[in-house]
Amino acid sequence: MPVAVIDGQALHYLDQGSGPVVLLGSSYLWSLDMWAPQIEALSQQYRVIVPELWGHGDSGPLPSQTHSLDDLARQGLALLDHLDIPRVNLAGLSVGGMWGARLALLAPERVNSLVLMDTYLGAEPEATRQYYFSLFKMIEEAGAIPEPLLDVIAPIFFRPGIDRESALYRNFRESLQTFPRERLLDSIVPLGRAIFSREDILSQLPQLDSDTTLVMCGEQDTPRAPAESEEMADLIGCSVILIPHAGHISSRENPEFVNEALLTFLANHA
Repeated sequence: MPVAVIDGQALHYLDQGSGPVVLLGSSYLWSLDMWAPQIEALSQQYRVIVPELWGHGDSGPLPSQTHSLDDLARQGLALLDHLDIPRVNLAGLSVGGMWGARLALLAPERVNSLVLMDTYLGAEPEATRQYYFSLFKMIEEAGAIPEPLLDVIAPIFFRPGIDRESALYRNFRESLQTFPRERLLDSIVPLGRAIFSREDILSQLPQLDSDTTLVMCGEQDTPRAPAESEEMADLIGCSVILIPHAGHISSRENPEFVNEALLTFLANHA
């Protein structure tokens, strides 16, 4: 995989296919594998670029000057500059949508179209923020994600009732065990704190282009309920699509539906 040095650290990314550029922003705790079905489908007619979050996959540690989602947006722009790409079609899921929307607001001339998936641009509700911070504290103290926490964290990303013996679930649960202590302490936990202490930017959403923006959400998304997506779509004035039989990582739980929706949207806007 190619690498771009941004803020002194190595950002790894996938660059596959040719045509109009589609930039995919990933979820916290997931490598670019969360987009595997979309990479395969979209790269047939688009150039697909998928950066890995700091501390995830093959990317280096969180740069010391990274304190907020605005920094992730700025780093996304730096990647586009590194690749000499003037404009992209950006689809971001979860934190990928959080920094993706900020990138679109910061540099609207660089974003041809925007898809916000299973994400929320308001502040994290205080109760869930405190809950996630308590998990981070346990991870810090253990220097690992303890076994009992695996069965707390992994289900958050899927629809209730998912088969926990399925390859999708088991592979993700196992991936959480592979984070080394240093990576957890230097990158994963600090990045998580930045995500869940984010500022509310709902008031800026009307600045986004309603004609070239789409909101999507898994019908059974627990951490980012469909009501949040509907709220954002109302503020933007754009369409919202609910993804059946899917929770938070809708790209993997219902890839056929997501692929069709993205290809239809891109055909009209890329």
